Amino acid sequence: MWPWSRRVDVVQSWPGEWPLRLTGRTPSGVAVILRPLRLDDEAAYLAVRRDNVDWLGPWDATAPRPTPTTRSFGDLVAHHEAEAAQGRSLPFVVEVDGEFVGQLNVSNIVRGSFWSCAMGYWVARAWAGQGITPTAVAMAGDHCFGVLGLHRIEINIRPENVASLAVVRKLGLRDEGLRPRYLHIDGDWRDHRSFAVTADELGGSTLRERLTQSSQQSLLRHTDPAPQG
Repeated sequence: MWPWSRRVDVVQSWPGEWPLRLTGRTPSGVAVILRPLRLDDEAAYLAVRRDNVDWLGPWDATAPRPTPTTRSFGDLVAHHEAEAAQGRSLPFVVEVDGEFVGQLNVSNIVRGSFWSCAMGYWVARAWAGQGITPTAVAMAGDHCFGVLGLHRIEINIRPENVASLAVVRKLGLRDEGLRPRYLHIDGDWRDHRSFAVTADELGGSTLRERLTQSSQQSLLRHTDPAPQG
């Protein structure tokens, strides 16, 4: 059994409770923590964003009608806390080895006849390609399905964002097609491809298990001996 395949630990486990902390491991065994954004994260947050401006800029959400008001880091934390307290989002920091490496936000949590949410994420370039992001998405997704009882998770990605497309491929999300000029990103309305998964599609499995299987299959493809002639 892979070390990462154990259950994600949930410190507060009843639906809607916040703050929330999730822990898990990548298929290679790297510990990943999802936790709330805190006021004392300001220096780390600003440093990571500054150092990764070229890496993240093309995928950052922007406002089609920007306002002259500048929001402080404290305002950002307060906004996230208010949304989480109302059960509308799960705004996580992604932490590895005690280091702030990115964010993952479960947003637009809607119940009623929908019971669905959207998910967005980013990770610093230095940590890309190491299984951190798909692990974080799987951890949050399994919490949404297993604890919150949601039915569907949606992730929208620009077609040019190869790194993010790799995340949903590893997790086996279904491609629902192109949404023209769907979100305002990097200063303009951009096309997005929409990917989704429902609880029914997992068939009793989890996203973490899907990722483990995908990683094992990838490892086998890269270690199979060449055919002998």
